[in-house]
Amino acid sequence: MIFRKAKMPHSASELDARDKRRRGREPEPEGHHFPEAESEYQDPTHDPGRHRATPDRGPYDAADIDVESDEWIDLGGILLRPMEGTELRLQVDEGSQTVMAALLVAGESALELRAFAASRSGGLWDELRREIAAETTRRGGTVTEANGPYGAELKVVVSGRQPDGSTGTQVSRIIGVDGPRWFLRGTLLGRAAQEPDQAEPLLHALGHVAVVRGKGPMAPRDMIPLKLPDQAQQL
Repeated sequence: MIFRKAKMPHSASELDARDKRRRGREPEPEGHHFPEAESEYQDPTHDPGRHRATPDRGPYDAADIDVESDEWIDLGGILLRPMEGTELRLQVDEGSQTVMAALLVAGESALELRAFAASRSGGLWDELRREIAAETTRRGGTVTEANGPYGAELKVVVSGRQPDGSTGTQVSRIIGVDGPRWFLRGTLLGRAAQEPDQAEPLLHALGHVAVVRGKGPMAPRDMIPLKLPDQAQQL
């Protein structure tokens, strides 16, 4: 598997900046508020089938796997198994040189992986779905909720700048998994965000991810640190 650095998508960096403001680490921009979601987002009346990490179905908690096995690529807070036909890219903040996310790329599709600390009671994904919906609505986009293979997930559609400088539509499919004191966010990008057959290989890869929360104290929503893998090839 090849390892590359990748630029951070604007949508991801904006969401993380909002999380920092919500925790009081950065001031809220004047005039910017994040109200409850408007009519584009509706909580489903049925049980969304929220997926929780278990020992027999991934994504896993590190305590439930053999972390010393050579079959896992060690990214610090995230472990993953190499998948044929995918390339691993790491999103690195250029200023701090901090690894922010792992990106599994397959053709014209990608799966972005980020892990966060959570409370013992869990339920962070329920909170984040409401916040993502409200923020997307504020930006003039739309959100729809569905029940997928990992429980409740969101399809987010917003307008954004394309590589050629023009304005177009950006679509993402966001999946959340609540684990023991951690939360894993997987975001499908590219064709996988809209075409189920293109999403299947990356959804399979999501089931072969483990989160290493660590035992140290962390505030809920703090990003679990990632690192370059020992076997990384800097290209």
